[in-house]
Amino acid sequence: MDLNKLMNKHLTRYFDGSKTIPEETLQQLLRFLRSTPSSTNVQPNHFYVLATEAGKKQLATNLGERFQDNGEKVMNASHVVILTTLTDLTDEHINAVFAKERADKRFPDPAKQELWESMTLDFLNIRDSVYKDLDHWMEKQTYMALGMTMMAAAELGVDATPLEGFDRASVDEAFGISETGYRTTVLLALGYPDGAKVYASPISRFDADRLFTFA
Repeated sequence: MDLNKLMNKHLTRYFDGSKTIPEETLQQLLRFLRSTPSSTNVQPNHFYVLATEAGKKQLATNLGERFQDNGEKVMNASHVVILTTLTDLTDEHINAVFAKERADKRFPDPAKQELWESMTLDFLNIRDSVYKDLDHWMEKQTYMALGMTMMAAAELGVDATPLEGFDRASVDEAFGISETGYRTTVLLALGYPDGAKVYASPISRFDADRLFTFA
């Protein structure tokens, strides 16, 4: 990965609608998305992968009145991922995580698995009853998956652009997401840039002395 190249590159605003991500590359990227970490291995996500014109149009026409400008990005992207997050962390979900960990032998020693489950439940209880930010905390896990997947896409030569300009209620209704116990958090457009519309202006960021404190 060429970090210098990435540091001087704008996010893609205009995709080339004639280019499609090869299936092998897409599957590699989705395997990576599946593998991204989450705190306590909570895995609070479900991902909708829009790979067809019909799927992308369904999203583009339900972004909400204020966000129609993003419709072009959605339609010209090769694929768009709707990243959703649980609205509530139920006992059923937590028990499913623990059951999968046991099946995968994440902790070969049953005593360590039991200790891990106890520590996890205690931590989740703190987030819920003390910090009272469980839903926000779960969305943080979604954004961690988003950021890591964007970097993985760059490694695979795919441009990845996050989109927050959408009406959540409209998207949730269009795809029946609310009924599943999840809600839309962010969108990720994937594809290849339109070479005629690539930004050539320099990246603008604060100087390092404003951003970093060393202790």
